[in-house]
Amino acid sequence: MIRFRNQLTTMYLFKTTTDLSRHLEKVRRAGKTIGFVPTMGALHEGHASLLRQSAEETNCTVCSIFVNPTQFNETTDLVKYPRTPEKDIALLLDTGCSVLFMPDVVEVYPSGQQSSLHLDFGYLDQPMEGAYRPGHFVGVAQVVKRLLDIVQPDELFMGQKDFQQFAIVRHMLTEMALPVNLKMCFTVRETDGLAMSSRNMHLTPAQRALGPLIYQVLSQAKANMHDQLPAALKLTAMKLLSVPGMEPEYFEIVDGRTLQPITIFEGHDMVVACTAVRVGDVRLIDNLIMKMS
Repeated sequence: MIRFRNQLTTMYLFKTTTDLSRHLEKVRRAGKTIGFVPTMGALHEGHASLLRQSAEETNCTVCSIFVNPTQFNETTDLVKYPRTPEKDIALLLDTGCSVLFMPDVVEVYPSGQQSSLHLDFGYLDQPMEGAYRPGHFVGVAQVVKRLLDIVQPDELFMGQKDFQQFAIVRHMLTEMALPVNLKMCFTVRETDGLAMSSRNMHLTPAQRALGPLIYQVLSQAKANMHDQLPAALKLTAMKLLSVPGMEPEYFEIVDGRTLQPITIFEGHDMVVACTAVRVGDVRLIDNLIMKMS
């Protein structure tokens, strides 16, 4: 255990599941609630918003930083994923985070321990990110389940920006009857609308200037939803995003519960526009809730 402190916060760093579990058991015995924010590090204000919400709503906020190898389709992506532990620790102290868990791979996936999931996601893992990153969500569900087993939180906080990931985890919690309350936190954006992401640091200045177009197109689709059908909105969006330096992979308007593409807005209590766009070598994803009741 290592202790960090500033004027507002004392935060404990654990690297082993044994030490973390021992500490959190004391927290539970004291009658305190535990909030959990799983991350892969390279933290930014988007992560900070999740942590601050957890700190407001629970007594003890746990953040994990673990670059999970099972959710990367390409080894090169795993190797080049940004790692900024000193910067991350400074940000965590300013959010009211109580505990940082930074395990090695062998702590999360011990030798000889079965950690794979055999869970039917139905259609949820097939479209959008599932089509472009086969196997990705199996890895996501695997690591989230494993981290939940370790932390055993009362509340799990996840961002809206990775909406399909949120839907997958929501399905897993329901199917496995896991005793944790999942909360979706709204996407945090730069002043020009670009969704905050660890990937943004890889954008060149020229590419960064293109980024806000993604949110502009999402917003335009929402503004026009009362006048046009989803198919027309999708077609327009793909054209608007197809500018020099940008290559849209998909723009889908889906039911927020099933992720099935919709043909009309009526009859759906939650509708989400989701997109993925390549800007140079950087792949950016974003979404906007068009309707929720």
